[in-house]
Amino acid sequence: MSTEKEHPTPGFDLSREEYLAMDDREFRARFRERVHHSLEIQTYASLHEGSRLSPRQTETVDRLAAIWKERGLSVELPDFRWAAKVLSFAKASQEGRKVDLSAFEPGTVEENGYALFKRIVEERRSVRHWTDREVPDSVIDEILSAGSWGAHSCNLQSLRFVVAREKNEPGLFRGSDVPGGPVHILALQDERVYRANPYNPVRNRLLDAGAAVQNMVLAAHALGLGGVWLTFSDVMLERLYARLKLPEDVKLVTYIDIGYPDQTPAPPYRLGLEETVLLRI
Repeated sequence: MSTEKEHPTPGFDLSREEYLAMDDREFRARFRERVHHSLEIQTYASLHEGSRLSPRQTETVDRLAAIWKERGLSVELPDFRWAAKVLSFAKASQEGRKVDLSAFEPGTVEENGYALFKRIVEERRSVRHWTDREVPDSVIDEILSAGSWGAHSCNLQSLRFVVAREKNEPGLFRGSDVPGGPVHILALQDERVYRANPYNPVRNRLLDAGAAVQNMVLAAHALGLGGVWLTFSDVMLERLYARLKLPEDVKLVTYIDIGYPDQTPAPPYRLGLEETVLLRI
């Protein structure tokens, strides 16, 4: 039994010339989306079922990988290396070989491990008062990395970040919470990547950004920092766009302030499950 090749879908099967003409960001997003939807899902299904993948299933990704090289993009970029791994699994399935995926299993979350996770989730607070202690770049990078690992629809990876220290840009963020934090991390989205899947609902863009920012505020708390998730007024947006001079397709979505806390608010009690669970079917 083999997994059948997907049917061509309008908006996805572009010509070689069209792929070569688009900018690198859009091409790479389309590459990631096609690897995910035309090969990755089908490959893991075939490995799980013990079936052979259709001999034609790798055609789309093989073609795009050739165009990737024709464009002169590095094969060391993370999206190509990931695609090469998926292709190796797919070809093994086509040949009827078994693939050992045990190396990718997550570590067992033991009781004390979950207790630590639960503590981070439940203790995180919106902090608005800060010490003068400098936040090292290495700590900021850990928080940004956590954001980049947020779940993202279709593996499009639209999130981009801007880091602004208040001491370097005094007053740039005035108009939101007062006082603002010593470090501002802006979450932006490169909307060009969403051209890769015209069927991706617009609401997914906010969900993609939300997943990244939630990771970041949790990471900040786990690293001993305080954080607060904020939004922009129209006046702030105008001021930020004027200062940052972003590409037209890169849009500000939200931002967080982080720093070492000088105060810890009391936790707001959450509604219980007896109120929030509307139905169990």
